[in-house]
Amino acid sequence: MALIRSRSFLRNVSSPRGMIEDFMEVVRQAGDNRWRIGVAAAICTVAVFSVMFQEGGRGAPKPPEITYITVWDPHRTEAEIIASNIENQKRKDRLAAEQAKRDEDVKQMYMALGRATGMDVDAIDKKAKADKAAEAAREKATVQLQGTPAKDTPAK
Repeated sequence: MALIRSRSFLRNVSSPRGMIEDFMEVVRQAGDNRWRIGVAAAICTVAVFSVMFQEGGRGAPKPPEITYITVWDPHRTEAEIIASNIENQKRKDRLAAEQAKRDEDVKQMYMALGRATGMDVDAIDKKAKADKAAEAAREKATVQLQGTPAKDTPAK
């Protein structure tokens, strides 16, 4: 219903000159505070629009530029690939041997600490080795029951 009234209001406006005259009459009737109210309204309007202007929409971001990592030459030969694999395997074996040596050193330190505190480290070591062998035998039996070859047995 309110929409119909607003349309009827616009129909009653005969010319823009009449609208301006009506506006000027309302301003004259506002009294002494009209300038203060007008300035306050202008400040509020400018403040709201300045905040809106600073926020602004920027649209969708640019898609990222993809940079492919090229570690290897894409035109390597089969021989270069094999040589690289062999070199990498040697490096892995060397690192595994160094780690095993560090593990053995740590084990020896703990055994020395155990001896110093009065523990029977030799019996503990024998029990640990027996437990490890029993676990390996149990795993091998489980694998053979399932019908797949064990890790350390070659496939036929």
